[in-house]
Amino acid sequence: MRKDKLCGMEPFNFNELPEVIRKLFEKVESIEQTMLHLKPEVTEKDDLLNVEEAAAFLKISAASLYTKVSRKEIPFSKPGKRLYFSRSDLQEWVNSSKHKTGTEIRSLLSKSNSRNRNRFI
Repeated sequence: MRKDKLCGMEPFNFNELPEVIRKLFEKVESIEQTMLHLKPEVTEKDDLLNVEEAAAFLKISAASLYTKVSRKEIPFSKPGKRLYFSRSDLQEWVNSSKHKTGTEIRSLLSKSNSRNRNRFI
């Protein structure tokens, strides 16, 4: 059997089906083994930060950070009397607070308007 039959380049007949399935299983097993050996890249470790470290990470004052905590505007943990912040939670919080640019808003509006125009036709 030609190699390109498995890739879908050329149709195969019913008699070749068991061989095609066998090769497909081999490829899936190979992919699974490759994925098991892949290690996720660690760009920044997800450690816990104290108030000073979190304030430095966010580039704000400790007083501003305490204000955000008291208003529950920012993700934090408080086991006992100490405050802790997860670096990844803070990064996610910053990313989720992103405002759209004027160009992005206009693009969304034009897409929305074009869909609504078609609805009434």
